Amino acid sequence: MHLRDFYYDLPDDLVAQRPLPDRGASRLLALDPAGEVCRDLLFADLPRLLRPGDLLVFNNTRVMRARLFGRKDTGGRVEILIERVLDARAALAQVRASKSPKPGCAIDLDGGARLIVGQRENDLYRLGLIESNFADLMSEQGHIPLPPYIQRPDDASDEARYQTVYARHSGAVAAPTAGLHFDEVMLDRLREMGVGFAEVTLHVGAGTFQPVRVVDIDRHEMHAEWIDVNDEVCRAVRSTRARGGRVVAVGTTSVRSLESAAADGELKPFRGDSRLFIRPGYRFRVVDAMITNFHLPESTLLMLVSAFAGYRLVMDAYRHAVDARYRFFSYGDAMFLSRSD
Repeated sequence: MHLRDFYYDLPDDLVAQRPLPDRGASRLLALDPAGEVCRDLLFADLPRLLRPGDLLVFNNTRVMRARLFGRKDTGGRVEILIERVLDARAALAQVRASKSPKPGCAIDLDGGARLIVGQRENDLYRLGLIESNFADLMSEQGHIPLPPYIQRPDDASDEARYQTVYARHSGAVAAPTAGLHFDEVMLDRLREMGVGFAEVTLHVGAGTFQPVRVVDIDRHEMHAEWIDVNDEVCRAVRSTRARGGRVVAVGTTSVRSLESAAADGELKPFRGDSRLFIRPGYRFRVVDAMITNFHLPESTLLMLVSAFAGYRLVMDAYRHAVDARYRFFSYGDAMFLSRSD
C-alpha cells in the first residue's frame, strides 16, 4: 500500500487543543466489523462493549517533563526534547535550533544548568549535564512535552491531564492517549463487572510524531521504543484465553507491546527495544479488541488500526468521525475496535 492510501481531510478546528473538564466525558465511536456499523456512544458506555472475563491491558508509562529551553554559547535559542535518559548525567535528545549544534557546544538552560552537546546519533544528540542529574533537572525546569499539533504552551493543568491515572514508570515523551479517558470511577465499574487488568510498559518516543517519508510504506523504518512485558502479563493473557475472554488493548502502545512480545509466534516476557511496524497484512497474535484515539493522516498509528480492524472500515469510520465532529488526537475522543479476521 502507499502513503496516500492513509490520507483523510481533517478540519483544523477538530484537533482538540485542551482536554474536556472530565476525563470520562469523551465520545466513543464503536466499530462492528461484522455488520460494518459505526455506533456513536459516550466513553461512559464502555462497559456495554466489554464482558466479564475480558482482560484490559494498560500501558503504565509516565510522561517525563522532557521539554527544556535555553541558549547556545553563540546566543541562539534552543529547544530540547529529552528522548531517553541514559544515566544521571547523560541523555539522548532532539535539539531544535536555527543552526544544528556542533559537538562540544554548550547550552545554557533558562533555569541555569549547563549542557554539553556530544556526538549525533541518527536524529538525536547525546547531551552531557555538568552538574546535578537529569531527573532533578527535568523535575525543576522541564515542561510537559505537548504534541506539535497542540498549538499552545503547556500549563499547570497538563501536568495532571496529559498523564493517565495509573501512570507508574517515568520514561515517555508522549502520553498513551487512549488511557487518558479512564478515571477511577470507570476503573472501579469495570473491576466490579469482572473485567481483568494487566499492565505493560512502553515508553512512547518522539518518533511517534515523525511523518512517514516514503511513498511505499513497506520501505518505512520504524523508530525504536522501549518495552517491558513481564511474565505476570503473559500469565494473565493465557488465563483470559482459557476462560474464553478477550484481550483488549488500551491504546496502540499496548498493542505494539503485546505483539512485540509474541513476535516469534508465542507470547513470552520481553524487555528491550522494539521496531515493530504494524500495517495492513500483519497477522495479530494476541490482541482481540482495542481502545484508541483518532490518529494523524498518513501516520503509522493509522496504519496499525487499519491493519487491526480492516482498512476500508477504518477509513470510512474516520470520514464519519469528521462529519460527526468528533474531537481528534491526544486530547480528543476515542474508538473501540474489534479485530478483523
